Amino acid sequence: MTSKGKEKFRTYHTVFDNFTNRNLFKLMSEGFIDGLESPIAIGKESNVFSAKKGDKRVIVKIYRLETCDFNKMYSYIRVDPRYEHLKRSRREVIFAWAQREYRNLLKSREAGVKVPIAITRKFNILVLEMIGDPAPKLKDAIPKNPKKFLDEIVKNMKKLHKAGLVHADLSQFNILNDNEKPVLIDFSQTSPIAAPNSEEYIDRDVRNVANFFSKIGLKVDKEEIKKKIMVDK
Repeated sequence: MTSKGKEKFRTYHTVFDNFTNRNLFKLMSEGFIDGLESPIAIGKESNVFSAKKGDKRVIVKIYRLETCDFNKMYSYIRVDPRYEHLKRSRREVIFAWAQREYRNLLKSREAGVKVPIAITRKFNILVLEMIGDPAPKLKDAIPKNPKKFLDEIVKNMKKLHKAGLVHADLSQFNILNDNEKPVLIDFSQTSPIAAPNSEEYIDRDVRNVANFFSKIGLKVDKEEIKKKIMVDK
């Protein structure tokens, strides 16, 4: 086995522990998925797979129980008023982190933000709508009309802000290009505006988005974007 193959084996071995396997089976028995299909992405804290559901496909996102940086997770979630009583326990933090993403997606969807439908959650596993087949990330699919695409991102950021949330990790890595329409993903770090660091998170999201579009040739004003997001709050 090559070193690359060994690394891939170790990565998947840390995902499919006995606890996670049991809960994947429960999701199958409950009718949410028919079975995993293929890997789509390996993130810092999670692995993303496509899965069959009848004649459709969905996304299964699994937060790794053994190789997550739960200390980093805890540093974000402990200042979220919704989780102020959370104990600093590895599994409890990871389960809360997955629950937080699920709740944030539901709230964002209700506010009209373009995000995947959150179908269900079981401990460290999320089942989500698959966007596209799947749709590529913005970093891999430059829009044909960058100005129009950026305007749509800003509209979504404004809706998120009106709902009392800030994404806190928005960039070209967490925006899909779905047939020239942006879809925001990865909502585990998303925090309430009431959280102590929300202003810093807003500035970071604006900076990340503005820098990307500047690099592809668009003239971007960070302050103007921030004003559009925060107006009429």
